[in-house]
Amino acid sequence: MSLQADLTEHLSAPGRRRLGPRFAISRRTRWFLQRLMFIPVAAVLVATAAYFLTNTIPSDPARAILGSTATEATLHRENVLLGLNHGLFYRYVEYMKQLFLHGSLGHSYYGGRSVWADIGEYLPSSIELALLGLVVALVLGVTVGAIGAYFFKGPVDRVLKVPIVGVLTTPDFLIGLVFIYFLFYKFGWFPPPTGQLNLTGAVDNGPLHAALVDAIIHGNGPQVWAALRHAVLPALTLGISASAFFMLITRSTVARALGSFQVEFARASGLPARKVFLYAFLDARTQIITYVGILLAGLIGSDVIVEQIFSWNGLGQFFIQRANQVDLPEIEGIALVLSMITVGVFLLVDLIVGLLDPRISYA
Repeated sequence: MSLQADLTEHLSAPGRRRLGPRFAISRRTRWFLQRLMFIPVAAVLVATAAYFLTNTIPSDPARAILGSTATEATLHRENVLLGLNHGLFYRYVEYMKQLFLHGSLGHSYYGGRSVWADIGEYLPSSIELALLGLVVALVLGVTVGAIGAYFFKGPVDRVLKVPIVGVLTTPDFLIGLVFIYFLFYKFGWFPPPTGQLNLTGAVDNGPLHAALVDAIIHGNGPQVWAALRHAVLPALTLGISASAFFMLITRSTVARALGSFQVEFARASGLPARKVFLYAFLDARTQIITYVGILLAGLIGSDVIVEQIFSWNGLGQFFIQRANQVDLPEIEGIALVLSMITVGVFLLVDLIVGLLDPRISYA
C-alpha cells in the first residue's frame, strides 16, 4: 500500500477528521478566551493577597505619620481619618468594593493623592528601564549562548562558561557600583547617577514621565541624547545581570536542537552550516521567548536596587519609600498593579508561543 493510501485511510478512520482552518482558528480563539477569563480571577486573588499581607504585618501608620511624640487621643483621631478604626475584614470588603465597583485603589496617607496617579507617574520610567535592560540581556545572552551552543563542549564553550559563572555569582548592585566607579568616576565616559537626566538644565516633561520616551515624542534631540547617556549604565547593569540566564537557556536549547533529527536531516541534505544553525535556533525560539516574558515581568518593579543606585525615580524606588512610610494604600496598589502586569505578560507570551509553535494543541 502506498504512503498516500495509508494517509487517506488514517484520516478517514472513525473518530478522526481533518481539521480545517476554521476549526483550528475556533479552537485557538476559545483557548485564548479561556486565558482571558482567568484575568479577573487573578485580580481578585492578587488583590486579596496584597490586602492581607499588607494589613496583617504589624505596623502603625498613624504613628508613622504623626511621629513618636503623638498622644493616644491624637493617634485615635488619625486612625479614624485613615479608616483604620474598623476591623480587618470590614476594611477588606470596603477595599474590594472600591476596587471592583469604582476602579479605585484608594488614596495615599500622605497628601491624599490618588494611588493610580502615583503609579501612572512612576511606572513608565520603570518600564522604560526594564525594556532597555531586556534588550541588553537578550542581545548579549543570545549571542554568547548561541556561540556556546555552536562550539558545544569545545574550548570556546569552556572559555565562555567563565563570564557566565561570573555574572551569575555577582549581584546587580555590585555591577552597577563598578560601572559608576570606572565609567563615570575614573574615565568620565558617562554622566553621574542622577536619574534619567541631569539635575540642572531644562527638562521637557511629557505625558509618560519617562525622559527618553517623552523626549522622542516631543522630538527634543538634546534631551534624547542626554536621556540615552543616563540610561546606558543602569540598562547595562540590569542587562548584564540578567543575561547569564539567557546565555544558559540559549546554549542548552540550541545545543539540543542542533542534535535533533530535523537538523541532522538538514545537514545530510547538504544545506550550508549557516542555514542549519538558523533552523536549530528557530527550533529553540519558544523557550527563549518564554524566558523573555518571565524576565520582563520580573524586571518591572523588581529592579529596586538598581533604581536606588542610579536615582532612577521609578516605581520600585517609590515603592520602597512608601513601604518605609507605612503607606498601606500605595503598597497594596503597587503590588496589585505589578502582579497584574506579570499576569498580562505571561498571557501575551502564551499567545505568541501558541502562534509560533504549530505543535501546541488547542484541544
